[in-house]
Amino acid sequence: MIIPVRCFSCGKEIGSQYEEFLKRVQKGEQPGKVMDELGIERYCCRRMILAHVDLMDELLQYKV
Repeated sequence: MIIPVRCFSCGKEIGSQYEEFLKRVQKGEQPGKVMDELGIERYCCRRMILAHVDLMDELLQYKV
């Protein structure tokens, strides 16, 4: 849904770096290199970024 603010495993803040990551990857940069440059080095934090599926646009189609 929405990217978590912190990594579930180690607690490092990752939510603020997600949009920059998406912009750079969509421009064609390698995801691993982008994460290295953003300072996301731990594999648990990398998992949070890479495995995230943004479903917010799909959920907004439904009325509650």
